[in-house]
Amino acid sequence: MLKLAIISGFLGSVRNRFMDYQEPRELAAKAAIAGRVENLSGLELCYPEDFADFDLAQKTLAENKLGVSAVNFRSRRNDKWVKGSFTSSIPAERTDLVEELARAAEYARKLGCKRITTCPLNEGHDYIFEMPYGDAYDLFRGVMREAADGAKDIAFSLEYKWNDPRARCLLAGAGEALSFCEDVDRDNVGVTLDFGHSIYAGERPAQAAVLLSRANRLFYVHLNDNDKYWDWDMMPGAFNFWDSVEFFYYLKKIGYDDWYAYDVTPKDHPVLDVFNTTTFATLKLKEVADRIDVDGMEKLLGERNAAKTMRYLFSLI
Repeated sequence: MLKLAIISGFLGSVRNRFMDYQEPRELAAKAAIAGRVENLSGLELCYPEDFADFDLAQKTLAENKLGVSAVNFRSRRNDKWVKGSFTSSIPAERTDLVEELARAAEYARKLGCKRITTCPLNEGHDYIFEMPYGDAYDLFRGVMREAADGAKDIAFSLEYKWNDPRARCLLAGAGEALSFCEDVDRDNVGVTLDFGHSIYAGERPAQAAVLLSRANRLFYVHLNDNDKYWDWDMMPGAFNFWDSVEFFYYLKKIGYDDWYAYDVTPKDHPVLDVFNTTTFATLKLKEVADRIDVDGMEKLLGERNAAKTMRYLFSLI
């Protein structure tokens, strides 16, 4: 059985540039909803929002029989780090960031998940000649090395994304994220592969997974879907059915056996309905992927006859 979690932030109020969706909910209310989702095993907790009362958070998780897949470190804040956190040119801001990462790491230890995932969305630029790229990479590398060296038992997983809120994020695709991790050169620094971010970046998620795993940098997976034009955070398989099937096929092939967390927004739909359908769709996609005969598929891949391969795939459904 897959280990499935929901990013806690998507169980409460979610806002885009124009609309607010759902009512604000405290962690206890979010966990109560998560505890009713079919085939769900845990939450990805958001730091610092979910850690205002850590004892209460632990109690809430236990009451709803929920594990923790990761601590989602919010590196973009409304009250600080306006020009970026990892790449801030202000030494005091980078020191503050490292200290907060250390606090988040301590919470991760206490929760038993030993993984911090973060999407450095505000590390990037809107205009040409806005960011000194080399300096930005150097500063980012320095922060990651300091954080990783200070918590060698914690996996730090960087989630790439093409853009938003910056017009161009510094780590936009799997190749860029991998290259950066190799530059950081720490075994506990790797990549969170978000299916929708990969699709939106023009990638084949299965290929991205193989690329990252070859370097032992595939640390974590987020599931969702979109129409390739924007990161809509929709239910898995809503648009990219066969990409999703191929993704699960290759994750099994490369031996990924860790948590999957949902980066899915319910928008104006009933939250419980959305996530019950989300887990149902995930298991169905995985079921289709598991119907693929490995030896037969390897033979088809060797022939590289797409017509034969697609006919075989459609025979499975």
